[in-house]
Amino acid sequence: MGLLIGFIALGCVFVLSPFISALLWAAILVFATWPFTEWLRRTLRLPRAAVAALMVVLTALVLVLPLAAAAPGSAADIKQMRASLEAWLASVPPAPHWLEAIPLAGGALAATWNDWAVDLSAMTGFFRPYLGLIAERGLSLLLVVAGGVAQLGVALFASFFFWLSGEALAANLQLLVHRVAGRYAPHLISATAGTVRGAVYGILGTAIMQGFLTAFGLAMAGVPRPVLLGTVAAFLAVLPIGAPLIWIPGSLWLLANGNTGHGIFLLAYGVVVVSGTDHVVRPYLISRGAHIPFLLTVLGVLGGVLAFGVLGIFLGPVLLGVGLTLVMEFISLERDEAQSNDEIAR
Repeated sequence: MGLLIGFIALGCVFVLSPFISALLWAAILVFATWPFTEWLRRTLRLPRAAVAALMVVLTALVLVLPLAAAAPGSAADIKQMRASLEAWLASVPPAPHWLEAIPLAGGALAATWNDWAVDLSAMTGFFRPYLGLIAERGLSLLLVVAGGVAQLGVALFASFFFWLSGEALAANLQLLVHRVAGRYAPHLISATAGTVRGAVYGILGTAIMQGFLTAFGLAMAGVPRPVLLGTVAAFLAVLPIGAPLIWIPGSLWLLANGNTGHGIFLLAYGVVVVSGTDHVVRPYLISRGAHIPFLLTVLGVLGGVLAFGVLGIFLGPVLLGVGLTLVMEFISLERDEAQSNDEIAR
């Protein structure tokens, strides 16, 4: 009988394996937003099915609206962006003095920079041998993004049923955990819930705030398309590299175009305000529900992307955080039990 149950379980895992990451993402999304869902149901006094459908629509809008706002609004915007890029490439400034001062490689880098500034064909000739590799990597990236979009659609579809039957699913899951973990179950459920909410709120909340602050700083400094760049910064902020990939090139672009004051302002603003948010807000939000070391967050993001694609940005840290929390809870409970046995023996 046990062997039969094992084969059935293995078959279920095999069938669901293409959708595991989407189902995990749906479960995390529904769990993190469940308090808001219940508040929405009580406030609007709607049936649970209507609230579930409304949550799917709201989630889709939250994900789609920033992209729609960041996209070029018309053909004129695209022409303006192309003209700005061509104008910048046509007037590449000479290599800065600090580049030549770099030991060993400074002279070669400065000479290459100056050659490209004089003749753009030299830049094209430099990259021509690598165009095939660049195209291959770009196509791989597009496939990963497309796969992430498809998984997101499956996750939203599954989320509707999780929001619809969340209470029954939670009750059955608690019974299962009690059956497996016994007396450890209440502690493990509480620790897991705090870890999931803390990780999701910390990663997603900080990314949204950094994207907004980056867009505001770029607009104040006069960098074009601040909404687009702020949206990109929000997506990059969930990675360990983060928003500096946006505001550092923006400040260098301002400095290269002679806007020294604005460039210095954007650089200081990025270091103090944008990066300061990452070092203050993220630990605060995560610590409200979980204590995840920074190294574990970095490994979770990178490993999650490699294992689950785009959705792994959130799944990785959450799964590692939950695993660490469960291990620490088991250790703590065993230590408390050993101390209690020692006191009884005395």
